[in-house]
Amino acid sequence: MADPVYESRLPGPLARLKRWLVAHHMTLMTIADTPHSVALGSAIGIFFGFTPLYPLKTLLSIAVAWVCRCNKIAAAILVTLHDVVIWAMPAIYFAEYHLGCWSLHRPVARRVRFRQFGLHDYLDWHVFSRVVWPTFWPAFVGSLFLAIPSAIIVYFLMRMLVSRARVPQKIV
Repeated sequence: MADPVYESRLPGPLARLKRWLVAHHMTLMTIADTPHSVALGSAIGIFFGFTPLYPLKTLLSIAVAWVCRCNKIAAAILVTLHDVVIWAMPAIYFAEYHLGCWSLHRPVARRVRFRQFGLHDYLDWHVFSRVVWPTFWPAFVGSLFLAIPSAIIVYFLMRMLVSRARVPQKIV
């Protein structure tokens, strides 16, 4: 008799997210490193995942994990978690930008219409300094309001989970 096949009752995208989380949770729990190292690498990954340094966040998280002598694989996995929930990131970046404007006492930038720019304008330093940089700095400062508490919570949570997963089971 064949084993029954169990299918997830979740919709397709949520089922894929659950499979991804389960697979990477097991990877994090079985990394041959100390609970502190795995937890600190995870916290660094979560921290950089919230920053608007999108093209550099994975490299930065691995580099900082290397400098801090903690687990680089955990940092890479947790920074990738933000890529899995990419559908929520525009709202998070928007909130970070508004938090940054509020904390820096700056007005929120007017709406930029990209149809006004030509290809040569995107390569011009003045366009970068007038459009990109004024929105990046408040977004980066605002990201710290989410990144730092999230990293602290993830550190203690991962340290507890990894420590519990490695406690030898008592045979009764």
